[in-house]
Amino acid sequence: MRNLPALAESLIPIAERAGTAIMRIYDSGFTVQRKDDNSPLTLADLESQQVIIEGLRRITPDIPILSEESAAAPWPERQTWRELWVVDPLDGTREFVKRNGEFTVNIALIVEHEPLLGIVAAPAQGVIFWGIAGVGAFSRRDGGEARRIQTSPPQRPVRVVGSRSHPSPQTAAYLTRLGPHAMSGVGSSLKFCLLAEGKADLYPRFGATSEWDTAAGQAILEAAGGHVTRMDGHRMRYNCRESVINGDFVAFSNPSVLPA
Repeated sequence: MRNLPALAESLIPIAERAGTAIMRIYDSGFTVQRKDDNSPLTLADLESQQVIIEGLRRITPDIPILSEESAAAPWPERQTWRELWVVDPLDGTREFVKRNGEFTVNIALIVEHEPLLGIVAAPAQGVIFWGIAGVGAFSRRDGGEARRIQTSPPQRPVRVVGSRSHPSPQTAAYLTRLGPHAMSGVGSSLKFCLLAEGKADLYPRFGATSEWDTAAGQAILEAAGGHVTRMDGHRMRYNCRESVINGDFVAFSNPSVLPA
């Protein structure tokens, strides 16, 4: 079994360097390309990717990497992986392009399909979050001291966070069932982090997301005392099938906040 706290200490500088690379481009002029699925791609995605891949290969050369901006290994190979890194070098590229600061760097360690360690850095906001299974979740702002974070008791009305760039009719129907609530739109994996630090209660997500969008946030939220499940109640797991697309899911601080 790996020493997860020590691994987290090695990961944090990698995520911070990736954030520095992103902000160098964010603060200058940049162009936007389009990937095959018409989602945006910038130089920041690619430079962050290079920093992370180089860093991970240096500290854990034996662990394979699954990243949004690199070709996935064939499923017959990937299904043999007991451990893997799941990386999104720039989660929330649409928010990056809009310059609203709600984008993140996501790095997660998956062991036997479980997200055991997650790092989420939000470089435009000067904050980094990390969570370690069995240890806890933490945050650090502007290079200050690390502080432990945890989910809060359920609030009324329920504090809901949802995608700023991907609203859906299914989400609207779900919120109708939920009853009284206060809704906030937030970009990227920051939604998981808001739950983890007790600033939100519920994040329902309908529609396609990829494993690299959720793995790090799930690790942090679960380490803080929360939950991430599919709509059928089963916990979200990773690298279980050929597709890396998640189904609908819900992240929550406490089961009592879920609609009946």
